[in-house]
Amino acid sequence: MKIKSRPKRMGKVIGLALIIFIQMYWYKWTRKSSSEWVLLWERTGIRVRETLFELEGLLIKVGQFLSIRADLLPGAFIRQIQDLTDHVPPSDWDAVQDVLEKEWGGRIDDHLLSIEKKAVASASIGEVYKAVLKNGTVVAVKVRRPGIDAVVDTDFRTLRILMWLAARLTPVPKAFINFSLLYREIRQVISKELDFTSEKEALLAFRERFKDRDDVLIPGVHEELSTSRILVMDWLDGVKLTDEQALMKMGLEPGELAGKLLDVFLPQWLEPGIFHADPHGGNMLVSESGALILLDFGMYGEISERDAAAFQELIAGLLAKDYRKAAGCLDDLGFVLPDGDLAEIEEALAELMTFKPESLKEKDLIALKLELNNRIRTLPIQVPARFIFLGRSFITIEGTIRSLVPEDELMSLMRPAFFTWLRNQGDRKWMFIWQWIQSLPAFSFVKPVSEFLNTPKNLEQMKKIDQMRQFHFTVLENRGKQWFQLLLLSLGGCGAGLYADHLLLMQIAIGSAFVSTAGFFYTGSKRNKWLRQIAKRKSRSS
Repeated sequence: MKIKSRPKRMGKVIGLALIIFIQMYWYKWTRKSSSEWVLLWERTGIRVRETLFELEGLLIKVGQFLSIRADLLPGAFIRQIQDLTDHVPPSDWDAVQDVLEKEWGGRIDDHLLSIEKKAVASASIGEVYKAVLKNGTVVAVKVRRPGIDAVVDTDFRTLRILMWLAARLTPVPKAFINFSLLYREIRQVISKELDFTSEKEALLAFRERFKDRDDVLIPGVHEELSTSRILVMDWLDGVKLTDEQALMKMGLEPGELAGKLLDVFLPQWLEPGIFHADPHGGNMLVSESGALILLDFGMYGEISERDAAAFQELIAGLLAKDYRKAAGCLDDLGFVLPDGDLAEIEEALAELMTFKPESLKEKDLIALKLELNNRIRTLPIQVPARFIFLGRSFITIEGTIRSLVPEDELMSLMRPAFFTWLRNQGDRKWMFIWQWIQSLPAFSFVKPVSEFLNTPKNLEQMKKIDQMRQFHFTVLENRGKQWFQLLLLSLGGCGAGLYADHLLLMQIAIGSAFVSTAGFFYTGSKRNKWLRQIAKRKSRSS
């Protein structure tokens, strides 16, 4: 690490944060234009990236985590930090040797025939060394970086202070970003990566998942030598997906590799279980036989049975062009904000699913993409914390595929991968097929008929929704009356305290008047916001 001193690390990060907060308030106070805000976020992203590179350690991981939170942070800022690479100089061999011998309880020679003292990979949390076991097996020995615990403790303290400051100083609505939740997410993710036992369990789970496939290779684990600080795995040789010349020599077509990636990752995204959350080029290789090698399982996520079912219902709704159902699935998954309008999301889904990129010129397509991105950003949606890694996995694989094949071939690759997955779904595949059949023009009469038959049920549902809205409005109305009554009582208390020259009574009454006034105006704003939303929904429905 370039800077290990706790005061210097904390001072550098907190100082940068305070400068950013001051600039944000200045821009807000002087009412800068949107283009000037974009430039500010770009410059801020560059400064943050340079600071993280200088400090290294845990903060690189924090930057990588923030780079996938496009739902919380401005795009101009994200673009500057999304290329953060976790490559740092390796530790001194003596320190690494000390970790190995302490964890194994003896000399390295007692367990290994040989080990290369130069790391083959070095990151902020771990380093990888090539070694040979006593039985001649070539292995990769991943070691937690010596001294990282002290750096992690310092950086977590710094991060906690930053989140506390951000929650109080950032000029954004407090409901927009939950900073304490963001801190817990970051801490949970990085703590999991620090414990190699967690990575070992994930690796074993992936080996079990792909045990019947010859075209996917997962390293074997040597559990007798693995601890919370050390992970010993089989060494697998392969070619990087970005090495075009080597892939051509092996006779592998880019389209074939792209299809294989979709075939391997699509089930991970749609079925219950764990998925690889960091499938970048360095963590995926191709063996001489053409098999896909997956490495580094320190960052992974998990999809529950309930979420997997909701995702599949979402796909079925999109296949059937039933965008109301698709919007409802997004709501069930937690993507829609509490006050979000499902009709607005339904309309946006219809727009996104009906345009055809191949019918547009290149310039028109770029303009349309920008317009769609802006449209998505205005929607009342957020990415639930449990799906952040899923989004990272999808975006990373999408970027890899785009580097292998032209963009216009992406959908042609998606179809066979999806139908391959569908064939393995047993009886459930008929539900998807039926939804697709309903979307065909010949069956266009089915939807109006089914909607007519469901009219009584829909009317009853609308009645319940209206009753809930009326109840919510009544609660806000009564709460406003209570605050106003308390204000009147407080003013009376002020008069009584003034008349009786009772200082304590006056202080209590003034404090109560202040609180009740704030409560009255806050409740009034909530009520007015609610009325505007109701009016908006009614205008859409009409």
